[in-house]
Amino acid sequence: MLVGHLGVGLIGKRVEPRISLGTWMLAVLLADLVCFPLLIARVESFHDSVGDIPYSHSLLMNAVWAALFAAAYFALRRYPRGAWLLFCAVLSHWLLDVISHKPDMQLAPGVGPALGLGLWNSVPATLIVEGGFWVLAIFVYVRAERPRGLAGICAFWIGIALITLSWYSNIHRGMDPDPVRAGVGGLIFFSLIVAWAYWINRLAKPSSS
Repeated sequence: MLVGHLGVGLIGKRVEPRISLGTWMLAVLLADLVCFPLLIARVESFHDSVGDIPYSHSLLMNAVWAALFAAAYFALRRYPRGAWLLFCAVLSHWLLDVISHKPDMQLAPGVGPALGLGLWNSVPATLIVEGGFWVLAIFVYVRAERPRGLAGICAFWIGIALITLSWYSNIHRGMDPDPVRAGVGGLIFFSLIVAWAYWINRLAKPSSS
């Protein structure tokens, strides 16, 4: 799931505008940003779209990453509400991946059962459920935040279009079977999304509607 996670970030910005959109996106993508270096190191892997990713994506480890992220945010900002919301945002990654993945989402490393409802098994269902949530999240975001000037408008909507196209392509293509290529490509692409979100946050202004 890609735009599903990003949708949580967009809605999070509406819930708590004090937190940068970039920080929201970093939170919802944190499990993947941990996973990619582990793929490169061949500590984790994917085989036939089923992941062996317990250290980045299991429920226990997601809670650990969420706690560390929230603690780091609190240490920097001294804002308890923001820290708790970001904790929930990081942890939401596990729940959304349980919905979308085949049964490969562990409760903890080496602890079963592996869960997964397999939304990705159906392209039409993925387009309707995840795509529909993405459209809703964009609508919620733009009701609260609007890009400032032509540069902001273009940067936001071009970014949204590129992310959507990448998501749609990935639905049909699937993940690169080579873990190093998948890890390097994913790390670059997801880092660019986070950087884009921080930039958009600087270009946006609260909506009057």
